[in-house]
Amino acid sequence: MAIKMFDGNGAAVEAIRLARPGVIAAYPITPQSSIAEHLADKVAEGKIDAEYIRVESEHSAMSMAIGAQLTGVRVATATASVGLALMHEVCGVAAGGRVPIVMPVVNRSLVAPWSLWCDHSDTMAERDTGWLQFYCSTVQEILDLQLCAYRISEHENVMTPSMVCFDGFYLSHSMQRVDTPSDEEAWDFVKPYVRKNMYLDTKDVMFINDLCPTVEHTEMKYQQKVGFDEAAKVAKEVFAEYEERFGRKLQAVETYCLEDAEVAVVTMGSMSGTGKYVVNQLREQGIKAGLLRICMFRPFPAEEVKEALKNIPIIGVVDRSSGLGAAQGPVCSEVKAALSGMDNKVFGYVGGIAGRDISDGSFRKIFGELLDIHAGKADAVTTWFDVRPDAMDMREVETNVNV
Repeated sequence: MAIKMFDGNGAAVEAIRLARPGVIAAYPITPQSSIAEHLADKVAEGKIDAEYIRVESEHSAMSMAIGAQLTGVRVATATASVGLALMHEVCGVAAGGRVPIVMPVVNRSLVAPWSLWCDHSDTMAERDTGWLQFYCSTVQEILDLQLCAYRISEHENVMTPSMVCFDGFYLSHSMQRVDTPSDEEAWDFVKPYVRKNMYLDTKDVMFINDLCPTVEHTEMKYQQKVGFDEAAKVAKEVFAEYEERFGRKLQAVETYCLEDAEVAVVTMGSMSGTGKYVVNQLREQGIKAGLLRICMFRPFPAEEVKEALKNIPIIGVVDRSSGLGAAQGPVCSEVKAALSGMDNKVFGYVGGIAGRDISDGSFRKIFGELLDIHAGKADAVTTWFDVRPDAMDMREVETNVNV
């Protein structure tokens, strides 16, 4: 083990290097670009023994990654935002074809309007395509969760691809100390990739992703569902082994000061550290506040969430995705479903869109509203908590009736 300095993208590249891919197909996009660039550098320098394929789009990158992994080699690719959206079609192919690709995704807002900055709209748009999803809160977790994702995805009972998601710029370009295993330690943990189930072999020909009749399609989807069920079990085993080997605890959900909490927030990603900071401040004032961080969003850890929050009367869920057209954001929807039939009151918040900071002041405002509800002084919250008061006057759309 050695302490190294990485930004988030650098930690993702290091995890890929440690996993020894045989093929890399990546297309650069802000804020992921340095992943594609540094992978190319390491191949050119002989630090990764892989074929680097220069592609013309993210759709091609994922297509080539699928084909390469089906031949029996571990592959690497990465993307963000509209690049992930362009991959959408073939993301379903990877999932349904049970191709266990592990892909770092640097979270960035989807269009329109255009933005280079972070929110979770890109990966939330892909949450039901059949990929496991992990959300990192630190640069250290990017390395750790990516190494674990190889073991989870490639397990013979899972065979499901993974997205290791981390916030653009907040983590992708933030330098932090990272406790890094040696090449030998990492390889002993990750282990060589062994193809299973479906594969490409001229001596053992099979159809993959062919036209499937109605009498079989539902069963194929059910097989994927079982793979997700197994992923939840396998993740616990892999996280436990990782902690035993490297001393760092990973889990589907992280609880913070929830034992006696009267109000709590649910977070995901880099905002979680700020949330903990505010919890500490409130605790110093004698206020019983707590936080639950979701680390593994797919499969959603409903039982763990239910167990962690069952005794907390007032809960606020902070989504970094707008959930347009829905009653609340996607994370809040999942939490409410997990707590269905219980007496908790769950309120959804939306903020941090397109990189807007979720500050300590933001969390103090959220906790203040939740405490007012707990005290019987209010019965509703400000869902979009950081919207400017002149929101409807900005870039106002006018209808020209004379056209």
